[in-house]
Amino acid sequence: MKRVPCLQVASGLAAAALISAVSPANAQTFSSSYSSTAPKGCRMIGKPSELDGSTMRLCPGKSGLVVRIAEDDLRETVSVGRSGAAAASEPAAQTWFGPFNSTSNTVEWRAKDGKPFAIIQRWHIADNGDRDKSGRPIAKPMLAVTRLPPGEVCHVAYVDAQANANANDLARKAADELARDFKCGKDEVKVIGETGVAVGLARR
Repeated sequence: MKRVPCLQVASGLAAAALISAVSPANAQTFSSSYSSTAPKGCRMIGKPSELDGSTMRLCPGKSGLVVRIAEDDLRETVSVGRSGAAAASEPAAQTWFGPFNSTSNTVEWRAKDGKPFAIIQRWHIADNGDRDKSGRPIAKPMLAVTRLPPGEVCHVAYVDAQANANANDLARKAADELARDFKCGKDEVKVIGETGVAVGLARR
């Protein structure tokens, strides 16, 4: 029987351990799940304002978190917290874009080991420089990545959904790599991928 040198055996074991350490089963700790902010599944707070029709609603999220959607003058803000009051006190609740805008009803929750740390949501930013036949601004799509507690809730990154064919993948990568260590009020919101019209409008 041929003897195998100890060094060769040790090298083989080290290589096997390395392969095991980076195997897909061990590496796939990030995941996505989804919730809805459609009005029918949310709790409306108060009545629409008689002055400008502004509304507010709280929608169930993940892991006991709620999503707060506030609309005022055809512009929305989105924040997250353990309660409506907590969400209202976060920086995200005061972050709005100049052009008219709205959000889609689907929220993507990025989680690590089952604990959500960021949301990704599609925004529609009105482009006054591009109008339809009726004269109404055509909305341009953008993905916003928002970090979650522990720590403050705020926007982390923007991805122009029209300028980037892989916008969803870019947003998930930004969430996974940036959100947990992002310092609200200190770190600058990142533009990921190609800068398109929607991101340009949102950052004015």
